[in-house]
Amino acid sequence: MNHINKYIKKSAVFVLLITGLTAFSQDNSKIELPENFRNSSESDTTNIADIKWKSFFSETDLVELIDVALAKNNNLQIAEKNITIANLQYKQAKWGNVPQVNAYANATTTRLSENSLNGLSTSQFLGKNHLEDFSAGLNLSWEADIWGKIKNQKKSALATYMQTTEAKKALQTSIVATVSNGFYDLLMLDAQLEIAKKTLVLNDSTLFVVNLQYEAGQVNLLAKQQTEAQRLISAQLIPELEKNIQIQENALSVLTGTFPEAQKRQSLLNNLIVKDNLSAGIPSQLLSKRPDVKSAELELKIANAQVGIAKASLYPSLNITAFTGVNSFEFNNWFNIPASLFGSVTGGLVAPLLNGKKLKTRYEIAKVAREQSVLRFKQTVLVAVGEVSNALVKIDKQEKEYAIANERVETLKKSIINANMLFKNGMANYLEVIIAQSNLLQAELELASIKKDRLVANVELYRALGGGWE
Repeated sequence: MNHINKYIKKSAVFVLLITGLTAFSQDNSKIELPENFRNSSESDTTNIADIKWKSFFSETDLVELIDVALAKNNNLQIAEKNITIANLQYKQAKWGNVPQVNAYANATTTRLSENSLNGLSTSQFLGKNHLEDFSAGLNLSWEADIWGKIKNQKKSALATYMQTTEAKKALQTSIVATVSNGFYDLLMLDAQLEIAKKTLVLNDSTLFVVNLQYEAGQVNLLAKQQTEAQRLISAQLIPELEKNIQIQENALSVLTGTFPEAQKRQSLLNNLIVKDNLSAGIPSQLLSKRPDVKSAELELKIANAQVGIAKASLYPSLNITAFTGVNSFEFNNWFNIPASLFGSVTGGLVAPLLNGKKLKTRYEIAKVAREQSVLRFKQTVLVAVGEVSNALVKIDKQEKEYAIANERVETLKKSIINANMLFKNGMANYLEVIIAQSNLLQAELELASIKKDRLVANVELYRALGGGWE
């Protein structure tokens, strides 16, 4: 008995000693963020990411399109299923340190050989040539979470569940941005198609005059051919733009979870107002608002928990098992209490020996994986700050670019009027008219493209700041 007490005392001291030496380090990786984004001098914490997407977009047909996409997009539905799975796994992990209790009941009968020693003994003492055994009870098993293994498993499961939630948010922000950008692309193509048709009418008018002059001998065949060639440039644009419109409509159909079809829309690019004075807040807000940044942070928590789990595997585990129930070799006495009662309690330490090197290697790998997670987190933050800075400079420069392009279009419109008047009065040749029309066509197409880019830049800033999942 004294030997047993000494063994228990030594085991307890060993456990306490190891416990003191194995406090799992929590990684407190930090990243120093700038006070402001580049191209943003103000430290205003107002942030457009706080605006719900239905309030951020003012176009009714676009809001309806995004609603359909969020309801029917297959990838988003897959993300929701991932959340459900992760939630169930977390609930399962929460029961990790609860004792396992099982109930059982069994009855056996064994006929013994009359020529065997057991058979003869049973026949002499019990007066029968068979044995019966009836048993029912409960068994319990429990692993004491001495080293925090189960605790870290629960932390890992919780972080994984939260990570799937952030993944869904990130996917939703991407869908909102992609649908809106696709919608603005479609409106740009609509506007460019109208520009091409309008220019074609203008080219037809010029060609009509040139044909009259050619028949009157006022211009040569070259003038007629070059004017026709200019008209064909506008004519060629029309089927190309119609093709691109249908392709863009098909792309939006896929995003909204439907087969390719025409997209209903009332909005016109020229009528859309580009929002200005959009507030980006400060870089530190990205840590709480951007789903991909939060996901990277949760990945770090998962990696840290895995280090704790791997480290706990290096040390002995304390297991406790217990049995209790009723047992009898006669059915009539099966539940004769307390005579049929039995019980057993066992406690033991199980320590890794020959597989220690394997577990140590697993622990070292877990630590390296945690370092990788730290680096991925920092890289994600860098990319996030860069995307916001890029969106800000686009908004700033494209606004100036649009003003210049718009002035160019207005100047060219005046030049078209003057060229036509001079041409009809014989004070300008056909080349001046053709060049003026060609320049206006290109300028108007570019103006539509720049306006679309301004709308997209606003959306990109909204997405880069973490907006779109509410």
